[in-house]
Amino acid sequence: MDIRILKKGEKPPMELLLLADPSKEIVEEHVNKGECFVAEQEQQVIGVYVLLPTRPETVELVNVSVVEEQHGRGIGKQLVMNAIRIAKTKGYKTIEIGTGNSSIGQLALYQKCGFRIIGVDMDFFVKHYPEEIFENGIQCRDMVRLSQDL
Repeated sequence: MDIRILKKGEKPPMELLLLADPSKEIVEEHVNKGECFVAEQEQQVIGVYVLLPTRPETVELVNVSVVEEQHGRGIGKQLVMNAIRIAKTKGYKTIEIGTGNSSIGQLALYQKCGFRIIGVDMDFFVKHYPEEIFENGIQCRDMVRLSQDL
């Protein structure tokens, strides 16, 4: 598997990005303001993430996604670890990530990759998304914020 930055003029894999965030407007904003990276295997895009600068010396990892048939193979972890490595080489001091309270697997993954929970934005998904989101039989209401010093 190779992970590379999206080339100038290359279309981002929107279908895959929208698996991580159902809001097309938010995803497009992230891609336009950040740097989109894709993971490829045999010329097929199998994963994606975006590094989004938020404050001086701080970058947020957003829209991490892996094609469904590749779940459970460690690709998500490779994407997150690649993002951490890239953020360090770009001179960032902090990398942040946020996920829904119902995203059990993602919360475990991010903590395994060294992130620590730093806060919760109560009712974030209720306020910012027009339709209810459910995962793992749990309503996604709150944004769990995690951070890691680089």
